Amino acid sequence: MDLELTDDQSALVDAFGGFFEKECPPSTVRRAEPLGHDPALWHKAVELGVPMMATAESVGGGGASMSDLGLVAELVGRHLAPIPFVETSIAARLLARADARGPLARAHGGEVITFAVRPAVEGVARLVPAGAIASGVVAAVDGALVLVTGDAPAMANMASMPWADRPVAGDVEVIARGDEATRLRHLAVTDWQVLAASVLSGIATRALEIGTAYAKQREQFDKPLAAFQSIAHRLADDATDVQGLQLLARKAAWAVDHDPASADRLSAMAYLWGGEIANRVTGNSLHVHGGYGFMLEYDIQLHYRRAKAWSVVAGDPRAGYAQLGTELFGSRR
Repeated sequence: MDLELTDDQSALVDAFGGFFEKECPPSTVRRAEPLGHDPALWHKAVELGVPMMATAESVGGGGASMSDLGLVAELVGRHLAPIPFVETSIAARLLARADARGPLARAHGGEVITFAVRPAVEGVARLVPAGAIASGVVAAVDGALVLVTGDAPAMANMASMPWADRPVAGDVEVIARGDEATRLRHLAVTDWQVLAASVLSGIATRALEIGTAYAKQREQFDKPLAAFQSIAHRLADDATDVQGLQLLARKAAWAVDHDPASADRLSAMAYLWGGEIANRVTGNSLHVHGGYGFMLEYDIQLHYRRAKAWSVVAGDPRAGYAQLGTELFGSRR
């Protein structure tokens, strides 16, 4: 396994890093609240070919690997970009695997089609990522994968994310049934966990930078906060955790591309650990700011709130840990 960036991947990071630096400063993130979506920024991303990246060239896509997508997702998290990059990438990969050419063409054209991470219950797909801005949602219901078109109002939430509950009713197109539907959904969930972990890695990385910079600048008792061991040690521990999270998320992305047998386990680990680390690091950086960290004028609260949201989209992390433990070590007696 070699996780060093290739020349093409370094160029990809430079290109998207420059794009987000220019087009997505914190002021753009703030303007997108409370919905959490910036149509103008998404339009610019569409012009760059973002909706086509995730699928193979054989179906008209850009041929990006999961490792490539993970690098971009890190930057989405770092800049808190209010665009549905992860959601549309996952849906496009699913539609391509299902050979759903019509919906895939719409997705390639920039139409927001998302994926419901949780199966529908009693005819409703709940907490759908980008569900409030998507014209279509791919959801699992009654042993089938279906594409539901329409719209839904956003759910009010602390993180200012474009979530919505989407009823599986009305204009519904069956994508797959039975074992094939189960297989496709399983692959999509794995993909989603990898990219969500990458976003959480980017959130945590930038939060640590913000907290460290503030600790160096802010003085107390005629010394910078960073001079106090209780602060310095906490930030040093966070730096180790952030580096470990980035490594795990990139390893999970590599596994999707090269070692599918281990991708399930690694993607679950990366997502669960990503939520834990991003919450801890953003919380520590917020508290380094003292009371200022809770004020809307400071950027750290933006990262803190998004970390909370991304870590619960798939459900209670405790249930995720329990399921992962069962898969690794068997059920408890």
